[in-house]
Amino acid sequence: MAKKKGNRILIGLECTETGKRTYVTQKNRMNSEGKLEVMKYNPLLKKHTLHKEVQKLK
Repeated sequence: MAKKKGNRILIGLECTETGKRTYVTQKNRMNSEGKLEVMKYNPLLKKHTLHKEVQKLK
């Protein structure tokens, strides 16, 4: 079975305040050309903080 290469890629999200990578999500490379920035919950700080896209995962 051949695996189809789609438009969605896995990315890691890193907290801007602590620098820890706590989330992994998918991004559509056709619709989102820039880096992803999302407000997510940080369990270490126990509050919502800004998380930015840092790397593409396999």
